[in-house]
Amino acid sequence: MYELPQVSLKGQVSDQEWHTRVELAAAYRLYVMHGWDDLIHTHISARIPGTEHLLINAFGLAFDEVTASNLVKIDIDGNIVDPDCPFEINPAGFTIHSAVHEARHEDQCALHVHTDETIAISSLKQGLLPLSQYSMFALASMSYHEYEGLAVNEDEKRRLQEDLGDANFMLLRNHGALTMGRTIGDAFMHMYDLTRACKIQVQVMSTQMEPILVDQAIIDGIKAQANIVHTGQTGGQKAWPAMMRSVKRRYPDFDL
Repeated sequence: MYELPQVSLKGQVSDQEWHTRVELAAAYRLYVMHGWDDLIHTHISARIPGTEHLLINAFGLAFDEVTASNLVKIDIDGNIVDPDCPFEINPAGFTIHSAVHEARHEDQCALHVHTDETIAISSLKQGLLPLSQYSMFALASMSYHEYEGLAVNEDEKRRLQEDLGDANFMLLRNHGALTMGRTIGDAFMHMYDLTRACKIQVQVMSTQMEPILVDQAIIDGIKAQANIVHTGQTGGQKAWPAMMRSVKRRYPDFDL
């Protein structure tokens, strides 16, 4: 009853797919390390480069149980590709991820969280405010989507796609947050910035003192400044190898 099915796909899939599986499994473990997980809920999904297939977590697994091999391969309609797969997926979670992957084919990864801070800020009419350096990165590419209940309605996909547009950061009203990235590392770094920005805003607002808001001109120029810091790479590309090493030290079995 409580046994977790054991699967091993190493050597049975393409190198490209295995690399994506390892990095996506690492992202799930990073959720746990940062306190972003929500029992068995929320999702990270990634497209296998060169294919129309996505990888997502098996429904019912805690995030510290996710491995490279037990990620589920699906098509854009949510059909499980491997008929022998012993797992299922969460249809509510897939509605959001299928919508964004369908609209943003150039992006490999989508992260979704239900953290206290992102829900709190998404529930404010003014949303995210320019209060911290972390918020600058998010506000440079921010979008919002109104709450429509559990994401099981196919009609919501179109509205979600329209609201996302070309933004990399989205606050889902009364629900949480979503980030997109050309790579898994980029999507993770975007979520790190957004969750920090939301947490800092909650802390600033709790002081009940008048905050200092950063000028829009600085927000408009933040991407160019970040390019100087990262010398042509994105923040995710620069930080991701260190994140992979951190996961390997903490969870040496994640890449099985």
